[in-house]
Amino acid sequence: MEAMNKEHGILINELVHLLNGGNAHADLSTALANLPANLRGTKPGKLPYSIWQLVEHIRITQWDMLEFCKDGSHESPNWPDDYWPKETSPESDEAWSRSVKQIDLDRDELIGLVKNEGLFENIPHGDGQNILREALQAADHNAYHIAEIIVIRRLLDAW
Repeated sequence: MEAMNKEHGILINELVHLLNGGNAHADLSTALANLPANLRGTKPGKLPYSIWQLVEHIRITQWDMLEFCKDGSHESPNWPDDYWPKETSPESDEAWSRSVKQIDLDRDELIGLVKNEGLFENIPHGDGQNILREALQAADHNAYHIAEIIVIRRLLDAW
């Protein structure tokens, strides 16, 4: 039993590390560091989205996964329309800051679930999902889109 508890603790620590950016990926704060405000809404070349749209997509999707884990009455937004903002730029610096801060707060709350809820038990209102799956999905999803942010920054000569 002690070995299983130790292994469980190792798994939790690795999940927390992964949700915070992991070993092989940049985290969101690194990807956004020193980004000029005028580039938040730029869509380079034929790319279909801006950095702002990616940030908002990360926020909305992570929030949806978190709320699904916590609330049996949560209704997910309509896919894909409600997961992607129409506006290419934030309406203000405050909107940008709110979105980035909310990503951090929701990630921290998801980490709290990882640390305090049963990782392997099915979420009662789901159809087989558990906290482990949702945490891995959130980390994978965020890493994918954070990499896209970095690619856009490279294309804009802002990396």
